[in-house]
Amino acid sequence: MALAFDEFGRPFIILREQEKKSRLRGLDAQKANIAAGKAVARILRTSLGPKGMDKMLQSPDGDVTITNDGATILEQMDVDNQIAKLMVELSRSQDYEIGDGTTGVVVMAGALLEQAEKLLERGIHPIRVAEGYEMASRIAFDHLERISQKFEFSADNIEPLVQTCMTTLSSKIVNRCKRSLAEIAVKAVLAVADLERKDVNLDLIKVEGKVGGKLEDTELIYGIVVDKDMSHPQMPKRIEDAKIAILTCPFEPPKPKTKHKVDIDTVEKFQTLREQEQKYFDEMVQKCKDVGATLVICQWGFDDEANHLLMHRNLPAVRWVGGVELELIAIATGGRIVPRFQELSPEKLGKAGLVREKSFGTTKDRMLYIEKCANSRAVTIFIRGGNKMMIEETKRSLHDALCVARNLIRNNSIVYGGGSAEISCSIAVETAADRHPGVEQYAIRSFADALDAVPLALAENSGLPPIDMLTAVKAQQVKESNPHCGIECNDVGTNDMKEQNVFETLIGKQQQILLATEVVKMILKIDDVISPSEY
Repeated sequence: MALAFDEFGRPFIILREQEKKSRLRGLDAQKANIAAGKAVARILRTSLGPKGMDKMLQSPDGDVTITNDGATILEQMDVDNQIAKLMVELSRSQDYEIGDGTTGVVVMAGALLEQAEKLLERGIHPIRVAEGYEMASRIAFDHLERISQKFEFSADNIEPLVQTCMTTLSSKIVNRCKRSLAEIAVKAVLAVADLERKDVNLDLIKVEGKVGGKLEDTELIYGIVVDKDMSHPQMPKRIEDAKIAILTCPFEPPKPKTKHKVDIDTVEKFQTLREQEQKYFDEMVQKCKDVGATLVICQWGFDDEANHLLMHRNLPAVRWVGGVELELIAIATGGRIVPRFQELSPEKLGKAGLVREKSFGTTKDRMLYIEKCANSRAVTIFIRGGNKMMIEETKRSLHDALCVARNLIRNNSIVYGGGSAEISCSIAVETAADRHPGVEQYAIRSFADALDAVPLALAENSGLPPIDMLTAVKAQQVKESNPHCGIECNDVGTNDMKEQNVFETLIGKQQQILLATEVVKMILKIDDVISPSEY
């Protein structure tokens, strides 16, 4: 940067590479940012709700993803604009914290930006708009608290949990088997949940998929499924009351390292070396047998000779099992992972009631099921489906359902879905606007209009006349003062979401409103965008 003077002696500043930078200021900057945010929201708008469409995304190397999950769509999209990246991060943070509602939060933010644009054109200062939004989001947050309902569930009565998971799954591809998948998700979460501490560790739920079979064949296994088979084809395929040694040391004789040189110039020397190796290996196998192991699971491999010897000594073994799976097996069977043979002892063995190998279809695909474990705190959901994309999408849908079940165990308040909570908040915010005399009341009213975006999108995606539906439901809510009326997407004959059993978690909804407002406030406060221009 340099300082220069014109012919009248007035100083002016020369910016380096001036022509290489493009610059937007004031209202133009805000409008450009709002346009970028709206563009992202518009993409996701059509995938909201039970009749929402799916998006097909192709990565640069040709992988195709078909999904309905807002966070996944935005993750896979190649977004250049910085404001659009903020929207991507918005859905990601909703995904990390709540797991569900990733599409809704972006649609909400897009609607807020759209309303803000109208206010800015009227000449209202962006900071006043941001403050009004902040007040309105508080009102909506508290109102959600008031219309929420607690529902009690126990390990015996899981119906309320299943209903809520079904709401999540109804907007996904897998909605034809939502009942069975919701039950699987709830049982899996309850199997690993710590109900006293109200906490769930989702890492203990392993989700495996295998192409082939139909979606209805998806099952919950109280134990672990490993995508491996016995290392030798003649080892027993079924072991009952297995005692499992979990090893992270290689199951083979020590190799001479490259630095040393072994001269073998006679047959006798070779014979001696071989016998030595075999003796060493026999000791290894004997150690495992002595502590009472009936199955060895090893992180490393062993060569064919070792395999043959294991087979002869009647010690079934599984090789090349990944570290994460080893940990889950150790948790499920109550065993300890043993790094050296010298440390093997009977109390470090894991116990499982049944270890069996199961083969699929006509191919040689086999998997190992470890069931009836001593400690069934680790479970596996095993998904079947017609193709790889279906399985991937089912995994994402189940992740949402598992997160919903976990959130309900943490906090069992629910609000009703189908846009009813948003409409109710919209009415509450609209009423509250009258109490604010300043310029903020315009922003608060706009917030109320933005809340209607979710029910509008639901109606639109279901092929219903959006504005007629929304006004009818809004009038009904005011008239009957019943916050459970929503957009009826499934043509059941009632728009009371309580009767339709369409629930959503309270913390999920509150998080949506707060996160969307936060991001919109941030975007509104930007009034100068300096970006390097394209070369």
